[in-house]
Amino acid sequence: MRMRRIGAAAVLALVFVAACDGLPGKPKESDRPLSPWQVKSFTVLFSGNCAGCHGAGGRFGAAYELANPTFQALVDDAALTGIVSQGMAGTAMPPFAHKYGGFLTDAQIGILVDGMRRRWRVGAAPPNAPPLAGGGGDPARGAQVFARSCAPCHGADGEGSPKAPGSIVDPSYLTLVSDDAIRTLIVAGRTDLGHPDWRGYPPGQPLSAQQVADVVAWMAAKRPRFVPGSYARNP
Repeated sequence: MRMRRIGAAAVLALVFVAACDGLPGKPKESDRPLSPWQVKSFTVLFSGNCAGCHGAGGRFGAAYELANPTFQALVDDAALTGIVSQGMAGTAMPPFAHKYGGFLTDAQIGILVDGMRRRWRVGAAPPNAPPLAGGGGDPARGAQVFARSCAPCHGADGEGSPKAPGSIVDPSYLTLVSDDAIRTLIVAGRTDLGHPDWRGYPPGQPLSAQQVADVVAWMAAKRPRFVPGSYARNP
């Protein structure tokens, strides 16, 4: 008799468990959110980590236009992976790789880089393009190049014009942007904002690698210099 009661109780318990398992609203295992390191979707990874600065679809963000085909053609996989993994020193671009203090695995960074390539890289690098990294510019020569090639849009002093009203010599902007970022903008342009690449200053008069370096040096010379340990700024 006692064994029958125990058996009946066990059967009843199984019935209750089965009934509870079928209650409306109980999430299925497939409905549970993925842990951050389990995300393998480019769209989800880009939206959650990149779009806030670079814009949805890689365009019209405060940071550089990643969907620019010229940029994607000029930058190689190693450089793009390094930027995503380690960030860019002296800018608001943070590192995203775990080993550099970020939140993404190497596999997820690979998904981001591969996804950008598949979506936004079109064809090979244009011939005779200046490199995206470099130095050795001269501010005095850069002033001359700027007056001839850039001032028609950005104004004689770089503080803007009706065609391009924003100031490119604003201290806050220059503090937040690195020399490499300025160089990338000059070389690859920004298709989303109508800014030409190095071949359109003006069309038919492309900038040489040295001219690009000189303009970068001219802008960098206008960047505010801060005294260590103080909020005072050198004149």
